[in-house]
Amino acid sequence: MEQHPWPLCRKCGEGDLVPLSDYGTEGASILYKAWICTNPACGFNLKIHKGNLFINEPVNDRGPYVPNNHAPHNHGV
Repeated sequence: MEQHPWPLCRKCGEGDLVPLSDYGTEGASILYKAWICTNPACGFNLKIHKGNLFINEPVNDRGPYVPNNHAPHNHGV
């Protein structure tokens, strides 16, 4: 029997549920704030926001993050 490091998605039975972490408004780390299925065809996800559980919220596709290296810098002037 194959061992999965993360739970198997019960919706599709093919992907694993992997955790996502975030930072709170005060900057504290919040581990496992959300879980998402690794099977793109499934899309199952759940998250905790302000004490409420949200299931299957829409997940937006975004391109890779590109830092803005052209922003003006304030060098204490």
